[in-house]
Amino acid sequence: MNTNPIALITGASSGIGLELAKLFARESHDLALVARSHDTLKHIAENIQQTYGVQVKCYTKDLSVSSTPEEIFEALQSEGGNIDVLVNNAGFGWRGEFAKMNAADALEMIQVNITSLTHLTQLFLPGMIERKRGKILNVASTAAFQPGPLMATYYASKAYVLNFSLALTEELQGTGVTVTALCPGPTATGFGKRAGFTNEKILGGALSMNASAVALQGYKGLMKGKPLVISGWKNLLGTQLVRLLPRTFPGKLVKSVQQKRGT
Repeated sequence: MNTNPIALITGASSGIGLELAKLFARESHDLALVARSHDTLKHIAENIQQTYGVQVKCYTKDLSVSSTPEEIFEALQSEGGNIDVLVNNAGFGWRGEFAKMNAADALEMIQVNITSLTHLTQLFLPGMIERKRGKILNVASTAAFQPGPLMATYYASKAYVLNFSLALTEELQGTGVTVTALCPGPTATGFGKRAGFTNEKILGGALSMNASAVALQGYKGLMKGKPLVISGWKNLLGTQLVRLLPRTFPGKLVKSVQQKRGT
């Protein structure tokens, strides 16, 4: 009988999610991977199984659909697998003025970045508490620490993820369950292209990190039960400096940066 712990990872077909999947597999976790691309996810699962000798199940699901979290939960329940680690990694951003943004795009972002993350947590958390063990990794962003003109919905959604995670950390004291918020800065993934950045050099810059380095920091922090992991010392410094600035100034700074990213 297989006794490996199981990690459920959303947004697992690329970037930080994919790198986290490899890390968990390397440390003998079986995987339940969620992404929209069936062929890509199947290929990843086959490679991970061959490389690490763990079991990998794929769930081709779209987290912008409100019924998806319940469908994932019910599928795993029917298969008899208790989730030991929940990684809420799926998310995306969109660059542009909020007033000119398609309403459907804004609501889809909220559904993926906030609602589905919250719903999955609510579904899997009670079982973890009952078993007195479990870990949850919610991927937020350094964007969570300030307002984000020209990406207003995205920045606000990541502020929710950060504060939701930190609140749960306090609620779960003594339960054996920990929640970690991972806050990457600019990372070399497909995020910028989907978000509509045209100036990739400015998108990365001195703060840019690769996805594998970010995933490793998040994994180590999760395993240690840290409530908050900010990837890279430069990003950590930046989030601390924001606290010292007048409340409205960071928004002006972010707006200037976002304008350059679109040129």
